[in-house]
Amino acid sequence: MARLRDDWEHSPWRNFLRWLREGDDALDRAMIASLDAPAPELREETAPEAPALPAEEPLSEKRRRRLRAIYIALSVLLCVGIIGVLVRTAGSLPSFGGAENPANNEVSRRYIEQGLQETGAVNLVAGMILDYRAFDTLGESNVLFAAACAVMLLLRALGWREGGTELPGHEPHSDIILQKISMVLVPLILLYGMYVILNGHLSPGGGFSGGAVMGAGLILCANAFGIEVTRRFFTFRTFQLVSLFALSFYALSKAYSFFTGANGLHSFITAGTPGRIFSAGLIPYLNLAVGLVVCCTMYGLYGVFRRGDV
Repeated sequence: MARLRDDWEHSPWRNFLRWLREGDDALDRAMIASLDAPAPELREETAPEAPALPAEEPLSEKRRRRLRAIYIALSVLLCVGIIGVLVRTAGSLPSFGGAENPANNEVSRRYIEQGLQETGAVNLVAGMILDYRAFDTLGESNVLFAAACAVMLLLRALGWREGGTELPGHEPHSDIILQKISMVLVPLILLYGMYVILNGHLSPGGGFSGGAVMGAGLILCANAFGIEVTRRFFTFRTFQLVSLFALSFYALSKAYSFFTGANGLHSFITAGTPGRIFSAGLIPYLNLAVGLVVCCTMYGLYGVFRRGDV
């Protein structure tokens, strides 16, 4: 109680209340008195000593071996149990291709029987992932973009920026053989990747595979001539702009397509003549958008892990 009384006597709240009651002079007098008054004695409070814990006895070698054997036995039992559950679950799955298999329902039947007519894509896989389930593919592309952005943000947070400190990295020597071969192969790889993308609705391929081919071509160019050479036409700004426009076009175009289809509205996007290069509605253009995102992401991740920046 004595300590609480002392704290209240020297509390600014007490002076504030006196100022409210008595005016400015009372506050000034209280402040002068508090300055002239001796400082209160500090009372050191000593915490009670904690009871001493009994000293732990070191484990004997025999007991240590016994605990290790128990640990190994429990680990083996856990692994065997998990394997047993997985084997039993796999054995209870319906047979592949069976009529009772949940995979053989009306959804897959609709894809196979009416996919060509509704999407115009000869490649039914492209029609499924870029028309029926287009927003799933948009999510996968956004995952790639987010992964590349996260890596770049983490590395740039460490100071690896343009004009700043960069990792020394590994720059190739003047390997004339690699450079001459790359001068021939890199344009062909990029051209083939574009072919795979643009023919994804007509044959096996599409944005993911074609973008991976084009990204490999850029990586080969960087290995042959160095990051500084590829940076002349592909920078972090290029990655940002290409990914932004590709993902925005994908989202807006499919939002329009789904909105008109769900509400029975007329759409200027038609399936076209199956088998032609300009057919399958938006699928070729969506393949192009996905391919650009995959290509930029592959090379972007390679660039930041190699030098700290693209």
